[in-house]
Amino acid sequence: MSTFSRRKFLTTAGLSTVSAIALNACGGSETPTTTTAASPTTTKAAAAPVNAADAPEVTKAKLGFIALTDASPLIIALEKGYFKKYGMTNVEVLKQASWGTTRDNIVLGSDAGGIDGAHILTPMPYLIAEGKITNGNKVPMYILARLNTNGQAISIANDFKDAKIALKSDALKDTFAKIKAGGKDLKCAVTFPGGTHDLWMRYWLAANGVDPDKDVSTIVVPPPQMVANMKAGNMEAFCVGEPWNARLIEQKSGYTALITGELWKDHPEKAFSLRADWVDKNPRAAMALLKAVLEAQVWCEDPANKEEMCKIVGADKWFKVPPAEILGRQQGKVDYGDGRTLDSTDLSMKFWKDNASYPFKSHDLWFLTEDIRWGYFDATLDTKALVDKVNREDLWKEAAKAIGKEADIPKSTSRGIETFFDGVKFDPENPKAYLDGLKIKKV
Repeated sequence: MSTFSRRKFLTTAGLSTVSAIALNACGGSETPTTTTAASPTTTKAAAAPVNAADAPEVTKAKLGFIALTDASPLIIALEKGYFKKYGMTNVEVLKQASWGTTRDNIVLGSDAGGIDGAHILTPMPYLIAEGKITNGNKVPMYILARLNTNGQAISIANDFKDAKIALKSDALKDTFAKIKAGGKDLKCAVTFPGGTHDLWMRYWLAANGVDPDKDVSTIVVPPPQMVANMKAGNMEAFCVGEPWNARLIEQKSGYTALITGELWKDHPEKAFSLRADWVDKNPRAAMALLKAVLEAQVWCEDPANKEEMCKIVGADKWFKVPPAEILGRQQGKVDYGDGRTLDSTDLSMKFWKDNASYPFKSHDLWFLTEDIRWGYFDATLDTKALVDKVNREDLWKEAAKAIGKEADIPKSTSRGIETFFDGVKFDPENPKAYLDGLKIKKV
């Protein structure tokens, strides 16, 4: 299996960027400034006394984020002074223009002008560690925490409202087939090949009888540019995290076919990941960062803090999105944009509740299995060995105990058998049976 072409990725993402910027120049306001860095925020919180034995080896770290609501724990850890609390007094949380930028800056490392770690799509640390998206350059990575569960969506052009395309849609295959037969190339946008949004889009299409590699074209567009590109007619559907689906509805430029909590309830999403060499060299500093992020996740989970969280992350230096457009779906209130509504916090983004922060190894195994399904990894990959190498749930447990959350540590690193909206089950004890039972796949 050939490694995904970095040149192909950059070309695709670059074309999408050009179209979005062109639209923005004509008066659109969907695309935040595509700067690679936001200035570090100065918080009023003073650093708490740190036990000498726990004092970090360094007080500086550079962390990347994409303008998505699930980056909130990193932003809150900075704004609320949690990093300083644990002695990390010079942390920078830097805006990345795309997941490709995040990858490139992680490969560089902070010593070469890049970053030490990031808010990242869960499969990416595995793809980076194996050199699959870095031209064969294997950069060892660790996943220290899951940042959230749920909170993504698949949105679709207004043209499909009459067909009532939604979660489970008998009309999807026939509708797409008729459009393709008419000579139009159907485009479904995702944020990074092999990433979470790519896998949600592919799973949804395949479960409804559409082959994502043969029946449509899967293109790459950075999250903040999804709305602009949909308005420009550059795609029929996209999968991305919030607040961009809600923003699409607000601007009446499309509608939400499904939220991903419906596709797989409490599914894993983003991760907090660091370069392995940085963690190995600075274990106490890494632990300090992790404790700060976990405390920020607890804060973000509290319903009483949702409005303040949205005001903070919605600011121009972070997302450049009105807080009201972020808050609704954080509270479980979903306007699909086609007449349907939902009010369910149980399907909304979770940062801590229901073990949202714990990096279950069984979930990472599913991501690797799906990436094998679609050809991003070889079928011969020793998935268990790779998960054991990258997933540092042992550090998560240590940090949880340190912040007084020992009672929230799961009894197992597997969440057990998972069930998807189409009735398909994934048993982490037998991923091959899951893969063999899938009708549409590359392998």
